[in-house]
Order: sequence, then C-alpha cells, then structure tokens
Amino acid sequence: MVTSLARAWGAHIINPIARALAALGLSPNLLTVLGFAATVVVSVIVAVGPLPLAGLLLIITLGFDAIDGTVARLTNTVSRFGAFLDSTLDRWAEIALYGALIWRFVQADDGRGVLLAAAALATSLMVSYTRARAEGIGVRCSEGWLTRFERLVIFIAGLLLGKVIWALAFIAVLAGFTAFQRIWLTWCLTCCDQ
Repeated sequence: MVTSLARAWGAHIINPIARALAALGLSPNLLTVLGFAATVVVSVIVAVGPLPLAGLLLIITLGFDAIDGTVARLTNTVSRFGAFLDSTLDRWAEIALYGALIWRFVQADDGRGVLLAAAALATSLMVSYTRARAEGIGVRCSEGWLTRFERLVIFIAGLLLGKVIWALAFIAVLAGFTAFQRIWLTWCLTCCDQ
C-alpha cells in the first residue's frame, strides 16, 4: 500500500520534527487541531485563490497528519480519544476541501465540476465510513486502492497541475471502488467463514 511506503519513507523527516514538538510540550491533540485549522485555511485558498498555491500549502498540512500520531507514540500518550479526534477531523478536512471546490465551481457556473466534486466527496467519505463500520463490528478493514493519503496526493496533483476535473473524476471512481472493496472484504470476513 502506498500509504505504508510513504510512512516508512517519511519517518526520517517526521520523527525529528515530532521529537522537537514533543520537547516543546505540544500535545498530539493540539497538533491534530492545528493541522485541521491549517487545512481550513487552505480550503479558503482553494475556494477563492490560486490553486497551485493551495496545492503547495496542502503538502505542508499533510505533515501535521503524520506528526500528531508520531508525537503520541513518542510521548506514550496514544489514546482512544486522540484516534477518534484525528479520524473525525480528517473527515471534516475533506469536507472543507471538496466543499471549497464546490463553491469555486458554483461561482464559475461549472455544473460538471460541482457534480464531480460532490461525487469525489461522497465516495471519499464512504471509504472512511465502510472502514469505521467494519471496525465497529470487529473487522479490521484498512485495505483498498484509494485511502485518504492516495486521495490527497491525487487532489494535490490536480491543484498543482491545473487538472482538478481529472483528479476529481479519478478520486470519485477509485474511491467508490475502494468502498466496495471494503464491503466485499467485510462480507468475506463475516459471512464466508460461517
């Protein structure tokens, strides 16, 4: 999975930053909230500003997503509420980003863009929802082609390269497929073994 490879590769960068932030006494939950706030600011730029700038800034906000968990592990402050907060704010961050694109497309009277942004948002949320529901019934379900990390990479590439419509179409289709992958996996793990 691309997410696992990125985590392994990024650990050399993330770990020293996480250690420094932990030494300053910053809590993982505070870092989670700060990362979310930064994403909301980037969403405003997505809505009304230059898209390549939003793409560059979004790369920086991705760092917060990795740092908060790393700080929690380094300081032995991993908690169930911290995991809940991180996951919940990740969903709100996605809503803010796709909502910003919807706003931009509405202002440009671009119905195709509105539909694709709404579809990408819906399927992205379904990827997360299927995982949460599977885990709610005791099934570990993090597999799939397009996890949050991959979706954000495609989203950022679309912003940077001026190919937002293509990025949204790609996300909508593959995130939808990923949600169905997780439904299938959960069915196999809960029904096929009986």
